[in-house]
Amino acid sequence: MRYEAPSTIDQAVEILSQADGITRVLAGGTDVIVQMRSGMVEPDLVVDIKRIDAMHEITPEDGGFRVGAAVSGAQLGEHDGVKALWPGVVEATELIGSTQVQGRATMVGNLCNASPAADSVPALVTAGAIVSIVGPGGARREIPAYEVTTGPGKTSLEKGEIVESILLPARPARSGDAYLRFIPRTEMDIAVVGAGVALTLHPDGTCAEAKVALGAVAEVVLLVEPAASAIVGTRLEDEALDALAAAASAACRPIDDKRGTIEFRTKVAGVLARRAAVIAHDRARG
Repeated sequence: MRYEAPSTIDQAVEILSQADGITRVLAGGTDVIVQMRSGMVEPDLVVDIKRIDAMHEITPEDGGFRVGAAVSGAQLGEHDGVKALWPGVVEATELIGSTQVQGRATMVGNLCNASPAADSVPALVTAGAIVSIVGPGGARREIPAYEVTTGPGKTSLEKGEIVESILLPARPARSGDAYLRFIPRTEMDIAVVGAGVALTLHPDGTCAEAKVALGAVAEVVLLVEPAASAIVGTRLEDEALDALAAAASAACRPIDDKRGTIEFRTKVAGVLARRAAVIAHDRARG
């Protein structure tokens, strides 16, 4: 195996674009190292991005924050500005692993690992996060977080491309977000179901806009528009919340495995989406 630790994003892209075989980008390494040790993957090349200074930065941008690809969950959780703006995103990222793991695990790595059960992804999707990608020849493109993963362990990144950062956009006034998950244990487990909700209220208190995203109930995170539509124009009365829960459950296409059945996951998805909407609503009201 070949190991490279470039000091610039352009060097990282060049190394990746010229490589043959299986390649992996190492940010925190909390997924890659585990997969290598378990024999799940044997990369021909590992490119470590931790020596690229910009990858560790959280910078204000247009009322939001740009988060570098090597920013750890611990670093994100200590940033008062990001926590105030998108608490659901920070809470979701802080659910990745233990306190020790948080010192290394990254939000970008969690996204690019492309697990259907990734905790940060439903929250990123509902926040409208934008992913900045750098490719060969200095090419750059930006896509919604929703478009990064295409299946379990698969992304839309092309050969030589690397995620440089994620933009968490400015949050509209009277807005709130939240993320909840179900796990068999109290901590350090993989989500059986995850649900993220972000919403914005009109001055009169009715819901103006909403997004609902579900994790671990399909091959990719689901953005469930019927669930969001169920609460738009309402004050999140019980009837509207019941409709949201029903739409969330109806969108699920989970599998049976040792962590949960199809029936269980489908039911819990609606319950968690309902609860997350209530939390997001309370935050939007201040």
